Amino acid sequence: MIEVDGVSKMYKLYQHPADRLKEALTLGRRRRFREHWALRDVTLEIKKGETFCIVGENGSGKSTLLKLIAGIVEPTLGNIAVHGRLTALLELGAGFNPEFTGRQNLFLNGAILGLAPREVEQSLAGILDFAEIGSYIDQPVKTYSSGMVVRLGFALAVHLHPEILVVDEALAVGDIYFRHRCMRKIHELRSQGVTVVYVTHDVSEIKALGHRALWLEGGRMRELGDVTDVAHRYQAALLEKDSQRWHQRQAAEFQEHRTPEAPPEVIIGLPAGVQRYGDRRAEVLGVAVTDSDGRSMDTVRTPAEIVVRVSLQAKQPIEWPIVGLLLHTEQGIDLSGTNTARLNIPVAPLAPGEIRTFDFHLKLPELAPDRYTFTAAIADGDLTEYRMCDRVERAVTLDVLAGEKPVYGYLQLPCAVSARVVPGQAEGRLP
Repeated sequence: MIEVDGVSKMYKLYQHPADRLKEALTLGRRRRFREHWALRDVTLEIKKGETFCIVGENGSGKSTLLKLIAGIVEPTLGNIAVHGRLTALLELGAGFNPEFTGRQNLFLNGAILGLAPREVEQSLAGILDFAEIGSYIDQPVKTYSSGMVVRLGFALAVHLHPEILVVDEALAVGDIYFRHRCMRKIHELRSQGVTVVYVTHDVSEIKALGHRALWLEGGRMRELGDVTDVAHRYQAALLEKDSQRWHQRQAAEFQEHRTPEAPPEVIIGLPAGVQRYGDRRAEVLGVAVTDSDGRSMDTVRTPAEIVVRVSLQAKQPIEWPIVGLLLHTEQGIDLSGTNTARLNIPVAPLAPGEIRTFDFHLKLPELAPDRYTFTAAIADGDLTEYRMCDRVERAVTLDVLAGEKPVYGYLQLPCAVSARVVPGQAEGRLP
């Protein structure tokens, strides 16, 4: 469906706006720009019905490649061939006239794609139902919020019967509810044989959606292949880069004769927008991660011993307190959990206003490099019957860095292997 053959894209960067005019007045004899190659020698093929994901850091050339595929810009070198009707959701509001109403923009974009007004009219009910912007459809697009623009743009793109759907990171502007609907719609289009080209920073989305993936780095192809393999190596590279920056920061602090500070006895403060639920008769005040020596940390190489410190305060009497932790992967998979009741640790009742800090000493096995989070909670009762007072989702984050050997799956179980030769079978004869 899409053929990209040796494509490169160069942009001219001028230090001052007036340099463009000066260059034109000299008829180009004196060059006043410097070259910026956003893409270099990209070659790939995307098959019919394939979901092709593109990953890479900001500035790696992902959006430029999508614009080339969509025909918005022309390549400096190489050729691109697209076989089939293509709709694209790239930059926020791209293709919309802000002075026109949402309805007028629908018909305008349909005409650009070669659709007759009656064909757009046939899809109009589905577009409006999916976009859920109500009466705003007859208001100028310039009055829309960014989320409304994304809703209308995506609804239009997927309801005009595309053979190829190109989606950039514009979906990141939408709320969680709409993103989930978009993911379901993309899965539906996949099942109908629509070719999807998708850019995202969310590795879990790549694994869930893609067949193959391209990793761009500095405008060049770093890796092209199976989506799971590319996603894992891309994520590991990001974590390794973050680790290097962390070590550089630690080295700078060492040079300044500073050491990481130990967290206070009472941890106060939770991430902005954190999700929590419970009757709030007691509340989690804050959560921190330290090493075994009590120094704050946000990255670790496993296996390792860490301490997760949880501070909480009672608002009302808590007769049978249970304090617990739950470890999640970045994709939201519950990896492991524990609590004081399961560990048979007696916790005295909490009086109103009383503050306590609990240190959970954990021995982490070898974990796959990823970002992990801890949920902290306090309940009142026992393991079979309890009332949740406060459960704080993703209260603290811990990045696990890549080790010397790969981890298959999420964690490496401690394992010993013994091998033996079966008596009488040394010559390879089966029973």
